[in-house]
Amino acid sequence: MKALTFSKFGTSDVLEYIEIPTPEIKNNEILLENKAIGLNFADIYRRRGNYHLKGKPPFIAGYEGAGIVVKSKSDKIKVGDNIAYTDVPFANAEFIAIPDTQAIPIPENVDYSLASSVLLQGLTAHYLCNDSHNVKDGETVLIHAASGGVGQILTQICKFKGATVIGLSRSQEKLNTILDCKADYAIQLNDDWKSQVMELTNQKGIDVVFDGVGSTLMDSFEITKDCGHVVFFGMSGGDPKPVDPRMLLNTSKTLTGGDLWSYLTNEKERKKRAVILFDLIENGTVKIKEPVQFRLSEGKKAHEFLEKGKSSSKILLIPD
Repeated sequence: MKALTFSKFGTSDVLEYIEIPTPEIKNNEILLENKAIGLNFADIYRRRGNYHLKGKPPFIAGYEGAGIVVKSKSDKIKVGDNIAYTDVPFANAEFIAIPDTQAIPIPENVDYSLASSVLLQGLTAHYLCNDSHNVKDGETVLIHAASGGVGQILTQICKFKGATVIGLSRSQEKLNTILDCKADYAIQLNDDWKSQVMELTNQKGIDVVFDGVGSTLMDSFEITKDCGHVVFFGMSGGDPKPVDPRMLLNTSKTLTGGDLWSYLTNEKERKKRAVILFDLIENGTVKIKEPVQFRLSEGKKAHEFLEKGKSSSKILLIPD
């Protein structure tokens, strides 16, 4: 089979589209022919060498995709079933071996493209506003990088739950993307953004900030009201500065860390949360922008496209 690989860390130039052996499946596993593969910033970090990576050279990145079962050693899943996954390594290939406990059935009216576009980012958005902080009707929510994949879905779910949503983006051009997701306000992340937020809240501050940028963490605390909550779930903008626990004591503010893998702990949780997400999409609560597609052999172009922030849509790799 063909796979997008790399044998050393670095820029997109290290990527190679080569022939490697097709995986051999074990008991309770299936062999899936990938039809669409989700590309995420985590795959960029893996290629650069600053994120966890399984296997040995040639490395295969990717954890998310969807396709059709071509072999099965599972009592639960048969050949021909349509399956998606969000936490299985070595996805950037024509075929992937998947434990049946990590296989997510795709509803009949959801295609491969949609299934591989929403699971990782959609399940992240879902746990953030239900588990990390259960957003309530009437709360004011601020979302960093709201024009990104997680941000767009998080904005829509928070609005569905009755919150007032303020979305931030570094790009002026992407503010309309935030408003298209039904946010109440869209603000550019500039030198004046904190004063704009305080003005919008009549100087009261924010109930909960979802911060996946990292380097903005202390700014997030500044615009959070006393007894408010900051949810830290990523570092797309760099490492955060250390948080002084005395500040938390003096202001009664709360800091919560968030990681999807803390919630996708078993087959039941994985499927239950996926069903909820698919239902939100099917009933129109969450709308997903049309993804940008590259052939798997064009992985270098896809990585460069994602790194340059050229799109506010999901990027998919389609096996040739």
